Amino acid sequence: MHRWSSLDDVPADLGPTVATLGNFDGVHRGHRAVIETVTRIGAERGLASVAVTFDPHPVAVLHPERAPAAIASLEHRLDLLEELGLDGVVVIEFTREYARLTPEDFVRETFVEGLRSQVVVVGEDTRFGLHNSGDITTMRQLGERHGFEVVVQGTVGDHLTDGLRSWSSSALRVAIAEGNMRLAADILDRPHRVSGVVVHGHKRGRELGYPTANLSSDSEGLVPADGVYAGWLERPSLPEDHPDRRLPAAISVGTNPTFDDVVRRTVEAYVLDRTDLDLYGEQVRVDFVQRLRDNLRFDSIEALLEQMATDVDRTRELLG
Repeated sequence: MHRWSSLDDVPADLGPTVATLGNFDGVHRGHRAVIETVTRIGAERGLASVAVTFDPHPVAVLHPERAPAAIASLEHRLDLLEELGLDGVVVIEFTREYARLTPEDFVRETFVEGLRSQVVVVGEDTRFGLHNSGDITTMRQLGERHGFEVVVQGTVGDHLTDGLRSWSSSALRVAIAEGNMRLAADILDRPHRVSGVVVHGHKRGRELGYPTANLSSDSEGLVPADGVYAGWLERPSLPEDHPDRRLPAAISVGTNPTFDDVVRRTVEAYVLDRTDLDLYGEQVRVDFVQRLRDNLRFDSIEALLEQMATDVDRTRELLG
């Protein structure tokens, strides 16, 4: 998949396209349905399939005080979009100046001149242009004016749970913030991920017999609610078939209330039954499968160790 940082980077010989637009934060089931429609039409009609996305998030530029936390980093978004079979993604730098484009100017610059789109696929709630004044009715009108077909991807509702009306980034953020990783996985169709470099911590886990990989404070991905989780630690630097690439882990999120000198929230993962791993400085991915319990303050190290053993047993059982 080609990754272009502006419309100017799109090669002239790409040919006509079928395209879509969106933030695609998390690349959840709703996003996947749109992209699958794009790639299907592309295959059927011999068109290059392209997605247009934005960085940073438009709300972070226009209303930073209410900007949503990013569910996934830009790189993770692009990796996920590539897995869906797109031919290319254009990442447009979102600025206040760019936000002043009228809906028609945006469509002409992006789909007519930039991508020579014959088909534009949009979701039912798509908004674009100055003050988000463009919608699917606007897009259809502009399609008629500029000679491209508009395909509207209906609401995706298969297998909805927990009262959800559709798969959405907003619902996903709520699920992650509440530590409901089963619902988050339902929306994503995969476990939620946080990634970062392993750094030195207080080394208490090692002293207690449970050495943990502590992720750096600038880790990418929305950190779930404080608590203990079952999940996986993945080492992308290792080959796909390496036995230590993806390892079962008990994961702790929070400040560790048993010890008073931990002042910031951390994400740390104990790889089950492994005390031999040296992960310092390594980029790792932590996938959250299920929340086991709240963070608790223990009256003694013995009580903490007993609970940690229980957490490990439950993690092993859950991950099979």
